[in-house]
Formats: sequence, structure tokens, C-alpha cells
Amino acid sequence: MKKRVTGIGGIFFKVKNPDETKSWYQKHLGLNTDKYGTTFEWRHASDPSLKGHTQWSPMGEKTTYFNPSEKDFMINYRVENLVELVEELKKEGVQILDEIAVYDYGKFVHIMDPDGHAIELWEPVDEVYEDILDENAKT
Repeated sequence: MKKRVTGIGGIFFKVKNPDETKSWYQKHLGLNTDKYGTTFEWRHASDPSLKGHTQWSPMGEKTTYFNPSEKDFMINYRVENLVELVEELKKEGVQILDEIAVYDYGKFVHIMDPDGHAIELWEPVDEVYEDILDENAKT
């Protein structure tokens, strides 16, 4: 079997005022925030010529994006071969919350851990994601 989790793709958390939170982090910690939060760029340890990204996003406290979890945060894990991984997770009795969604920049699915945390799994297409980040930076 291929690797399962290869890194952290994103950290999403609920806050009262996402714009104020992003401004605070920008002012005091130097995060280059935009309407989504910020993205950290890094290099793959196994191939430093390849870039990877981790998204940091404060979200409104009433967001339903984490549902059915009632927790205040969700972690996105980068994975290899999401279709194969979901089949393995199903065999292992892991609760799969939705169908795999496919976008130009990757595939996503949500699962639930035993403590009620929603987890987002992402098989990224880093090159396309980077193009999206470049476009967002221009706006």
C-alpha cells in the first residue's frame, strides 16, 4: 500500500471574526493573509524540486463546513491515491462522511475520527493549486 498521510494540507478553525483574526496574525506574526487566510509553501523532503502547500484558514464560528462534527477546528491531511485509501478506510470501519469530490487542484473526502473531529483528506495537484494561489494574489 502507498503512504497514507504525507503531510498537513490545512488547518481550519472557527473564530468570532475571521477578518479581525487574519488582521491580528498579519500585524503581529507577519502572516501574509488574504480572504482565505494564508498559504505556507514548502518543498517535498523526498524531492526538493517539488513544492507543497499548507492552508491556514480562520472561519466564521457558525460555519457548517466541519459538520457533522461540532468541534471548532478541522485538519486537512495530504494523502496519496485517495480512491485507494478510501477503500482501505471503509474496510477498516472508518466513517466516511461524503463522496470523493474532484477539482482541478485535487481530490477531497471527509472522514470522522473516534473523538468526533471531521478530517479532510486531500490528494493535491500542487502545480494547479499553485496557479490558483498566483491568480488569487493578483486580485
